[in-house]
Amino acid sequence: MNVERVNDDETIDSGLPVRQAVRALVIDEDNNVLLVRFEFRDVGTVWAMPGGGIEPDEQPLEALHRELIEEVGLHRPEIGPHIWDMNRVITSMEPHGWSGQRDIIHLVRSSPFEPQPTLTWEQMRSESVHELRWWTAEEVSEAAGKVLFAPRRFPSLLSGLIADGPPTEPFVFHESH
Repeated sequence: MNVERVNDDETIDSGLPVRQAVRALVIDEDNNVLLVRFEFRDVGTVWAMPGGGIEPDEQPLEALHRELIEEVGLHRPEIGPHIWDMNRVITSMEPHGWSGQRDIIHLVRSSPFEPQPTLTWEQMRSESVHELRWWTAEEVSEAAGKVLFAPRRFPSLLSGLIADGPPTEPFVFHESH
């Protein structure tokens, strides 16, 4: 699929709705970043930021707090600025009734901690989550082109954020999977 445009009415050109989601770029004081390993039948291994879908009755920040508790066991973090918006066309989501996903991404600074999801690993695996791991900025940079990150340009986005700090306005980008 070659379509990357998300319309203002929350659909992608297929006419199916776009899943609304929120994610956190969790970084500690040494610029280590917490990532989640997803395993997808169609795509394979993808490393991404923790987070997930926004429920119909939730506001984005409420959903982010819930997702961080469920997925990594991070309770009551201070949610930082809205740094990125990622709009993705995801053909593998079409059976679920979505043509893609719009992620709102916030910066979350944290002390290092051992991820302890409140969901069971059976529940996590049912959502395609198979591992939680801290990466150094150097490991992310060295993995560029060898590891599939979501977003694909995650290594350069991370290095830019570390070098320049958070953007004054969220950076918006589009991807197709």
